[in-house]
Amino acid sequence: MDEKILDWLLEPDNPSVRYFTLRHLLDRPENDPEVQAAHEAIMTSAQVKKILSKQKAEGYWVKPDKGYSPKYQATSWQILFLAEYGADGQDERVRGGCEYFLSQSPSDMYGGFVHLIYCLNGNMLWALTALGYGKDPRVARALDWLTGMIVGDLPHIGSYSWPGFGCGANHKLPCAWGAVKSLRALANLPEEMQTPKVKRATEATAEFLFSRDPGKADYPYYERISGEWFKFGFPLSYTSDVLELSLALCEAGYGRDPRLKNALNLILNMRQANGRWLMKHSLNGKMWADIEVKGEPSKWITLRALRVLKAAG
Repeated sequence: MDEKILDWLLEPDNPSVRYFTLRHLLDRPENDPEVQAAHEAIMTSAQVKKILSKQKAEGYWVKPDKGYSPKYQATSWQILFLAEYGADGQDERVRGGCEYFLSQSPSDMYGGFVHLIYCLNGNMLWALTALGYGKDPRVARALDWLTGMIVGDLPHIGSYSWPGFGCGANHKLPCAWGAVKSLRALANLPEEMQTPKVKRATEATAEFLFSRDPGKADYPYYERISGEWFKFGFPLSYTSDVLELSLALCEAGYGRDPRLKNALNLILNMRQANGRWLMKHSLNGKMWADIEVKGEPSKWITLRALRVLKAAG
């Protein structure tokens, strides 16, 4: 890792990237004073302040419902984005949003025990765990449902759900976007939650993603390959890309798996001459607060890429 790139990532203008660089690239412990200062600064960042300024007193954003629409300003998206930015899960406003979301989705985060959307459930399971709700019984039920769908041991599967990452939005074909979100959630659970069932689901998800070449990402999608895989972006929503796929596999312990080789080559080939990566996919203009500039060097994408390369050795 080039010192100039690290210095760029550690600049104070993006406290979130600074915090994650200290933690994941430099392996600083959480109780390190510099890490703590960076984490505290996240709550003063423009993006986090703008998101929280739009929150209603009851804890929701936009309207009092399950919070999926409008994209990307409703409740569920704000919880995801706050987690992506590294917001403080102990902040009363953040907790208020999490509590409101969970009050509307008490069983599996969407639709009770009759229906599951892998990308959404994976995203929310990851986000709520990152914000400190991993051990909450409501989140535990969602985890049990997700892992049960993956390993196929649920006693009942609803009419809108299909095991093995089948998705109604993908003609019931296995959805690799949903698998990436699920793997990310499972890989980041606390150690005490890594039960045999979770480990089986993690392995099954990784094997599904390795059933195709991650560098080609030719997963079933309306009988064609989605171009979204090759446009690195942050934050992502229900879609994914090869960079996030690779990071999820690395977090699950597959960073040195030879099957990841072509994905790593793709990531390396997208590095610019100055050692940085560009933002090619952006939700700017749709979120409460924009981040970075599409088509320009991205601290977020560079951070993710370096995390993958570090894990791959």
